[in-house]
Amino acid sequence: MGYDESGRGSSETSPRANTVVPDPDPDQVESGGDRLGVHLVWELLLLVCAVGVGYLLWRENPETLRGDGLRSLLVAGAVLGLLALAAGLSLRTATVNLAIGPAAVAAALHMAEQGDRGAVAALGPAIAAGALGGLLLAFVVTVLHVPAWAASLAAGAALVGYIERRGDPVLPQGSYDPTSDALYLFAGFAALAVLGGLFGAVRPIRRLIGRFRPVTDPARRQGALGPVVAGGALVASSVLAVLAGSLLGTPAAGPVAVGSGLDWTVLAVGTALLAGTSAFGRRGGILGTLLAVSLITLVRADLQASGLAASRWAVGAVALGVGLVVTRMVEAYGGARDDREAVADSPGADEQLHAGWSMPRPEPLTDWAATLPPPPAERPTNQWDLPDWGTGRHWDPSRR
Repeated sequence: MGYDESGRGSSETSPRANTVVPDPDPDQVESGGDRLGVHLVWELLLLVCAVGVGYLLWRENPETLRGDGLRSLLVAGAVLGLLALAAGLSLRTATVNLAIGPAAVAAALHMAEQGDRGAVAALGPAIAAGALGGLLLAFVVTVLHVPAWAASLAAGAALVGYIERRGDPVLPQGSYDPTSDALYLFAGFAALAVLGGLFGAVRPIRRLIGRFRPVTDPARRQGALGPVVAGGALVASSVLAVLAGSLLGTPAAGPVAVGSGLDWTVLAVGTALLAGTSAFGRRGGILGTLLAVSLITLVRADLQASGLAASRWAVGAVALGVGLVVTRMVEAYGGARDDREAVADSPGADEQLHAGWSMPRPEPLTDWAATLPPPPAERPTNQWDLPDWGTGRHWDPSRR
C-alpha cells in the first residue's frame, strides 16, 4: 500500500517523469563564437619555443640555417607542413584522416618510379588517385555515418598493403630538385596555413566547418550541410598528403624506403594538435600550424645535428601528448560563454534518466487525520423503503 501510494504521488507531483525530452539542436548549443585569446597565448608560447630552438641550432650547427642546409630544412618544413595542414583540416571538421601518412608514402613511391616521365606527368595521376580515394573515404564517412578514424584507418591499411608489395627501397628516377624552389614551397605552405587560420576565425565559417562535430549522440546525423563540408575536407586532406609525398619521391630526398607511413600520420596529427587544433573539431588558432611546423622541424634538425635519434615515432608521440593537453586547454577556456551556458541548460542523458526512473521519497505525514477519507453523509430515511410490519403486509415463507 505504501509503495502504491508513493507511486501515485510521484506521478502527480512530477509531470516530467514520463515525458521524452528531445536532444538539443546543434545550432543552438554550438554558436561558433569562440574566444581566440587562449589560441593567441599558446601561439605566442610556440613562437618563443621556436625562436629558442632555432638559436640553439644556430649555436651548435650554423651550417644548417644557411645555404643548402637551409634549403633542405625548408623543404622538410614544407613536407611536414602539408601533412599537418591535411591533419588539421580533417581535425577541424571532426573527421580525422589517419590515412594521410600511408597516402604520402604511396605517392612518394609512385613519384620515384614514374619521375622519369616528368614531374607534372607523374604528379597528375597521383593527385587524381588521391582525390578519388578521398571521395571514397568521404562517401563511407558521411553517407554511412561511421567514425572517420575507423574508416580512414581501414583506408590506410589498404594503402599499406599496396606499399608492402615492394621489398627494397626505390631510387627516384626523376630529375626535379625541390630544394631549388625551397623558399617558394615553404612560403606556399605558410600562406595556406595563415589564410586557413584567418578564414577559420570568422564566426560563420568556424560554425560551418564545425557542423559535423557531435554535440549530443555521436551517431546522430547533423543534417546535410555538415557531411558535405566534412567530405570536402577529407578529399582536400588526401590531396595535400599526395602533394607532400611527391616531394619525398625526388632525388634530393634520397631512396624512398618501404614503410607503413603511420609514423608520418602520428607526426602530422601530433603537430596539428600541438598547433592548437582541438581533437574534438571546429576550434583552432591562426598561426598555430605555421609555428608548430617550424618548431617540430627545428627540433628534428637540432636532434640530428646533436647526433641523437630524431625518430618520427618519438617526436610524434611527444607532440601528441602535449597536443592532447592543449586540446583540453582549448576546450576548457576557448569556448564562448553562451555555448557553455547552452550546454549547461540543455537536458542531458543523466537528467533524462533521473527524471524517467527515479521516484521521490514520500514526505513523512504529521497530521494523520488529514489523510483519512471524509465520513459518508447521512441519508434521510424514506419510509417507503422499509417493510410495513404494523399492517402485517410482509412476506410469509409458509405462503406460496
